[in-house]
Amino acid sequence: MATPIAIVMLGTGDFALPLFESLHGAGHRLLSLVTQPDRPQGRHQELIPSLIKQSALRLGVPVFQPEKVNEPEAVESIRELAPDLLVTAAYGQILSPELLGVARLGAINLHGSILPSYRGAAPVARAIERGETEAGVTVIQMTPKIDAGGMIAVARTPIDPDETAGELEDRLARLGAPLTLDVIEKIIAGRAEILPQDGSLVTKAPKLRKESGVIDWTRPALEIHNLVRAMQPWPIASTTWTALPWTPTGPLRVIVHKTRPVEGEGEPGVVLSATQGDLVVAAGQGAIQLLVVQIPGKKPMTAAEFLRGRHVQPGDQMGDGSKSAPRTSS
Repeated sequence: MATPIAIVMLGTGDFALPLFESLHGAGHRLLSLVTQPDRPQGRHQELIPSLIKQSALRLGVPVFQPEKVNEPEAVESIRELAPDLLVTAAYGQILSPELLGVARLGAINLHGSILPSYRGAAPVARAIERGETEAGVTVIQMTPKIDAGGMIAVARTPIDPDETAGELEDRLARLGAPLTLDVIEKIIAGRAEILPQDGSLVTKAPKLRKESGVIDWTRPALEIHNLVRAMQPWPIASTTWTALPWTPTGPLRVIVHKTRPVEGEGEPGVVLSATQGDLVVAAGQGAIQLLVVQIPGKKPMTAAEFLRGRHVQPGDQMGDGSKSAPRTSS
């Protein structure tokens, strides 16, 4: 290993955790972890520290949690640490030119896609949603424009047809940690090669919202299956179930955890089969078998368990039968 350097790491999401712990294990001097302030979570809205903050406290790394990292006071606090390099991953704020300039070796970022594809906040989920069969990570030299800096290193991996965004993100985080350590070695030795991104190949990965997981049954079955995979661990895909004839209680929200595309034909959203644990719903093309679902406030259950507690019948409606879910463009 080259001479250890002084690093300030900026990261919040779980994607950043393997890199943070790898930096510590490699012997670099971690001056501070800069991470987002603790946010209220769960039903009781408790302030729960992120996993990376918990790791920093356990390892004895100082933690800095500014509300806005680009405020002059925050920038000056980081400058006073005199870092050699800023390293970021899943931090959650865009860094200003002033902040990017505080370290003598600049700043690098580990991003969860093969750039220039899927720039933005949700690269892993959007790649799965759009049916990609390959994913990866890219280490870039940071610039004020989000995810647009020169590429220093890329690693690729296939996406399993049933892999969720959460599962893939965990794999990519572990793939990216040693890649970033190798990049740091090259930066220290003055051997890092930086390649510009091809602007004509840029696609976007916009932030997920609660409504991103609403199933549009007019879409082909494979697209619905990909959406279900992409929306885990958040916001989780969902639909509604309306029994026929309609009852005054109204549609029941159904959270969808696991699906399988199958053969079938019918009006989009109409239940085709609901017997012996086999719950199949017509899509715009083909059909979807619901394998694991959940009622709000209850635990996830198999389709068989769901059918034992609910009198779902062929002809019942999933979704409202007319509205489409919001679409995002590349």
